[in-house]
Amino acid sequence: MTGVQDLLGRAAKSTLVRLAITAAILAYLATRIDMAEAARAIAAISRPHLAAVLVLVAIDRGIMILRWLLLLRASGIAISVADATRLFLISSFVGSFLPAGVGADAARAYGLARESTTGSEALASVAVDRVLGVLSLVSMGVIGVMAWTPDTRNDWRLAGAVVVIGGACVAAFWADRWLRWVVPTHRHGGAITRRVLRLSDAVSRYRNRRGVLAHVMAWSLVVQLLRVTQAYLLGLGLGLTVPFSYFLLFMPVGLLILLLPISISGFGLPQGVIIWLLRPVGVDDSAAFALSTLIVLTGLAGNLPGLWLWLRRRKSDG
Repeated sequence: MTGVQDLLGRAAKSTLVRLAITAAILAYLATRIDMAEAARAIAAISRPHLAAVLVLVAIDRGIMILRWLLLLRASGIAISVADATRLFLISSFVGSFLPAGVGADAARAYGLARESTTGSEALASVAVDRVLGVLSLVSMGVIGVMAWTPDTRNDWRLAGAVVVIGGACVAAFWADRWLRWVVPTHRHGGAITRRVLRLSDAVSRYRNRRGVLAHVMAWSLVVQLLRVTQAYLLGLGLGLTVPFSYFLLFMPVGLLILLLPISISGFGLPQGVIIWLLRPVGVDDSAAFALSTLIVLTGLAGNLPGLWLWLRRRKSDG
């Protein structure tokens, strides 16, 4: 019981730290941006563009559920489409209040582990889903650079970033080997180490599931393209004239920042980064803040079905 209380205490402190960071960044942005003007822009967004974005959000949620199902089935976890959809949507809603990027993943892994006898495989499916998502973001960023400018002076920097991030993602599939090499043998019997090694073994088994990995990677690229399109349509709805090719360049960076577990629901740092990335194409900071806020809010709207399912489950349990 004491261990659980300590864990909850650390989680609460961590949440307070992230709230403080988010509040500090938003307070700083408020001193640099006309928030009233940004609010007016948000309220005046074109309703047809907003409706189109919400439809795309629903589609990308459906694809994300599909790619997770592919990973689950490949690992032999028997779960129905309805149960997988319920777990995914509820965890996405719960993750809205947890560290951005990893909160929903943690909630999904926990929920699946409770309903599955193969806890390591459950965790591995979520981990692999995230790894392929990051790889697809890196790939989309490369496409964006190629589409936006023919300038090759910084190709070595791009190549370096791709090698580092892509290499780290690929290395995850060989974690069973390098972890056992890094961690001293006499520590392999520890409770935490055993769990980490079981998880690494489960992730590494996907090395022999190349067809599924390719399939999921393809769907991951579709999801990222949908998200770039959502941002572009929101920009059009706000009256921005930024070309689609530039959205292909800056949105993967913004989405990678969203994965960092230092903000709450995507507010704060990701918005500041998007504002900074839009300055080179002449977008006013207030308009950029409006766009970044709408990106976060429409993403949160995609989590509302999870709220309905969560309330429904609580009612039935009660």
